Formats: sequence, structure tokens, C-alpha cells
Amino acid sequence: MPEVQVKKGEPIDRALKRLKSKIETEGTLEEFRRRRQHETPLERTRRKARSAAKKKNQKFRFVP
Repeated sequence: MPEVQVKKGEPIDRALKRLKSKIETEGTLEEFRRRRQHETPLERTRRKARSAAKKKNQKFRFVP
């Protein structure tokens, strides 16, 4: 479970933004939404293929 410590004098909006970004990078919200309903084997295969393609594109985008 992601956790964010609110620093002294820090606006709540900024802390919420940090929490949302942590949740997004960790994939917690996406997994929660995916598990709310049944996923067919075809949907699972397509999701994994999209994820692999996305990771492949990110790998080549940040090459120095």
C-alpha cells in the first residue's frame, strides 16, 4: 500500500498529487479496476500484449 507523508507547510493538493502518481506507477488502481469484473482469456492476452508493447516502446524512448 503506497504511503505519503505530508510535510509541514505542504498543501494537501500536492500530497494528493504525489499519492496519485505513486498509485499509478505501482499499478494498484489499474489492478483494482481489472479485478472488479471477469476477464476472458482473450481479453487477458490482449491486455498483456498491450502492456508488453508499451514497455518495449518506453525502453527505446529513454536510451541515452
